[in-house]
Amino acid sequence: MRRPFACLAAALLVGGAAAPASAADGNESFTIRDPRITESSGLAASHRHPGVYWTHNDQDEGAYLYAVDSRTGETVATITLTGVGTPRDVEAVAIGPDDQIYVGDIGDNDGVVWDHVWVYRLPEPRRLRDQAVRATQYVVRYSDGPRDAESLVVHPKTGRVYLIDKQEEGGHLYEGPARLSPSGTNVFRPTAPVDLWATDAAFSPDGEQLAVRGYFGGLWYAWNGGRIERKGRLGVPFQAQGESMTYSADGTKLMYGSEGTESAVEAKDAPGAPEPPAANGSAQGGGADGGDGSGDGLRTGALAVAVACAAVFGLRRLMRRG
Repeated sequence: MRRPFACLAAALLVGGAAAPASAADGNESFTIRDPRITESSGLAASHRHPGVYWTHNDQDEGAYLYAVDSRTGETVATITLTGVGTPRDVEAVAIGPDDQIYVGDIGDNDGVVWDHVWVYRLPEPRRLRDQAVRATQYVVRYSDGPRDAESLVVHPKTGRVYLIDKQEEGGHLYEGPARLSPSGTNVFRPTAPVDLWATDAAFSPDGEQLAVRGYFGGLWYAWNGGRIERKGRLGVPFQAQGESMTYSADGTKLMYGSEGTESAVEAKDAPGAPEPPAANGSAQGGGADGGDGSGDGLRTGALAVAVACAAVFGLRRLMRRG
């Protein structure tokens, strides 16, 4: 999704800048330094390489994944997916059981209506180096007609794939077949409403929580075997183009990513994670980052500027492309 940043920069100044990259083992904020990554639309914590996150552009010159080391912000491996067609609009990445990476080519840039979309699956490489990896391509259709979507999740225990469509009034969780078929069409069916204009989602490592983010807020649900139950709001940071989200590998943090050159990935406490000590021994305002229904973590000034930006540029038009 391409968009003007000039006005939103003011909101970032009001809301506060992201924490600098650190030597943390994958659960602290960092900045993506690779100049090739300008539209980071998905994020997934590596299973095999501590501190590494997989990401991708929503539109690229080919089917690529980038392994970014959160300790430096640098790309340590570029994976070229082979065995797939030319991607249209890659919006999400997730890792399922057996260290399998799933990539969602599920968006509709420019408002194009596709009668089917694609999901790609490939093994997470054991060695971090530039390489080509053969992927399996799955054809996906929705039971109730074409949908724009930017959120793909894979349950860490069952391996089942789910999508969440992107609608301003709130979308639905769509469940795929128990096992995707590479030779036929995989029909995804709506199973539960999601009360958010979703830009990404993630399962907790234990599969007990489903977190969903949008541009200006987020929600988390108890999974309950797929009968999701809304539990509270997430402390989503204000970002100029908030697109991606994943749990850290240890499950203690939610990592929020944004599009743009040298985009920030910001760490916030996951639901149920211990709160950090408050500065000067005082209680922290705005509610816990994990979210308990007390707010979405936006500062009043940043929100005011964001609203002004939306009025100038037209939020619907600005956000139309994924």
